[in-house]
Amino acid sequence: MPAHSLRLLFAMALLASGAATAATHSVIVGGVTSGYYGDQDVLMFSPANLTINAGDSVVFTNAGGAHNVHADDESFRCAQGCDGGGGSGEPSASEWHATVVFDHPGSVSYHCDNHGSMGMTGTITVRSTSANVPITSGFTGTWVDAGVTGQLGLGLEVLADGNLVAEVYTFAPAGGQAWIGGVGPIVNGDHATITVSTINGPGGRFAPNFDPSQVTNTTWGTLTLRFSDCNHGTLDWASTVPGFASGSLPIIRVTLPAGLTCP
Repeated sequence: MPAHSLRLLFAMALLASGAATAATHSVIVGGVTSGYYGDQDVLMFSPANLTINAGDSVVFTNAGGAHNVHADDESFRCAQGCDGGGGSGEPSASEWHATVVFDHPGSVSYHCDNHGSMGMTGTITVRSTSANVPITSGFTGTWVDAGVTGQLGLGLEVLADGNLVAEVYTFAPAGGQAWIGGVGPIVNGDHATITVSTINGPGGRFAPNFDPSQVTNTTWGTLTLRFSDCNHGTLDWASTVPGFASGSLPIIRVTLPAGLTCP
């Protein structure tokens, strides 16, 4: 069989595998219950707290009452369909069904616009299906190569906008220091590929002798960061600067700033 056919079959198998593992979950919205004093509105989601895997779907079904489901982070607002998807997320007493797909690991809280202040709230926790753990603010800190050889130090900072700052302190192929850094988005919640640059030139001297006209900010290549837990990860790099080439190193945490926890 030709190599391209094998690749196609392999890709199709991966797609089929991914589709098979995705699940559909149900959340009942509101409802009515009978009691001593007559029918009572149910102002809750059932279950109110649900844990699913990335790629799974949740079907919200209104069982009675004028309700909707509105994500606190504004990622969805649904009732008779969803805003932005050809429907309306306004609270409705109709017998509506709304399906939301959760692609990214993390936690999404939501509420009913009419009854959120009365406790009608819920949370969907989305687990990663990869071997990588989600990158949270707790990954901010200082990291080094796992061999602790002193060849590489790495400063990481997770920003509130979903970006990751990475600063690498290492050595040039011919000797001397090499400082490499940049900022880039955290992708799918569990890894980041960052385009980084380096500053060099004869003007790079300690103040007051620094000469900005004699230094150049040069694109160095990319860094990719993934983590297996809060204290262990992998740094992959691919450089366009001669001598650095590409490669991979395991990294371990050295510091965790005060006030942060991981996970």
